Amino acid sequence: MANNAFGIDLGTNNIKIYSRNDDNILVEKNMIAIENKNTLFAYGNSAYEMYEKAPSNIHISYPLSNGVIADIKNMETLIKYFISDLQKGNTKPSDFYIAVPTDVTEVEKRAFFDLIKDAGVKAKKIMVVEKAVADGLGLDIDVKNSQGVLVVNVGYESTEISILSLGGIVLSRLIKVGGLKFDEAIRGVIRREFSLIVGGKTAENVKMSLKSLEEEGKGALVYGRDIVTGLPVEREIPTKLVNEALDEHFSTIIDNVKVILERTPPELAADIYRHGIYLTGGTSQVSHFAERLSKGTGLKVNTTENPLTSVCLGLAKIINDDNYKTVAYAIEGMSK
Repeated sequence: MANNAFGIDLGTNNIKIYSRNDDNILVEKNMIAIENKNTLFAYGNSAYEMYEKAPSNIHISYPLSNGVIADIKNMETLIKYFISDLQKGNTKPSDFYIAVPTDVTEVEKRAFFDLIKDAGVKAKKIMVVEKAVADGLGLDIDVKNSQGVLVVNVGYESTEISILSLGGIVLSRLIKVGGLKFDEAIRGVIRREFSLIVGGKTAENVKMSLKSLEEEGKGALVYGRDIVTGLPVEREIPTKLVNEALDEHFSTIIDNVKVILERTPPELAADIYRHGIYLTGGTSQVSHFAERLSKGTGLKVNTTENPLTSVCLGLAKIINDDNYKTVAYAIEGMSK
């Protein structure tokens, strides 16, 4: 069996690539910096370092939007460079398994396939895996048996709510609420209450450090520009204020989980009641969200140690275990 196989989970904010060769997962920011419209200046984490700081001739962007490919040319460039880095510059023919959201059109799914095909990474075989199924496997759930499993994956721009059974997806819903909306809510409340403009990175740091700040009983220290004076200032933001700002978006996700539960066949609903909700995704660990979800649905919530890489861990299982190969498929009308 060829060693060269990769599992790719394209997130809007982070790209995760599992390499069978060294049995590792690469996690980098899914960002690209282009100088003078056509020269690659930086990619991944180094492009993120420049974000919101770069001069006008360097354009920094996310090639993905709401979980689908918005800029295929830049995304191909990123895939090519990341795979080249993983293979230390010596690109060998490889098999690729790529996770795609369920609730997108066939055209959008095909774009993921074409992306790998045209990225110049010597793809021998390209297989597609439903993201929620890979998530389930990554969470150590045996997705091939008949029990109903509810997986909620909270990403950067979207949240995918899926019910799995017998290796497939019974119901799925993709909503455009995620980490970015949380960040915008934090920026909005800081602007409203403190007349202070802060950057997206600052808001993200506040969101991620909320739990530890609450434990220490401290407020979040932020730096930004005062709207009135236009000068840079420092302010301490109470964590209570941040929690209130996030509440509305938490409620939106919980309401959508309830909608899926209302449409669930009774037998599967019984399974979900027994096992609870599986919560994953890079933004799922935001302080209090798991408790709110449990309270809002009346179900227990199972969290994971590696929410960011759960899809990639699932892809790794599919690549390494023949028992799960059947959950991957080729796009119709294209050769395997």
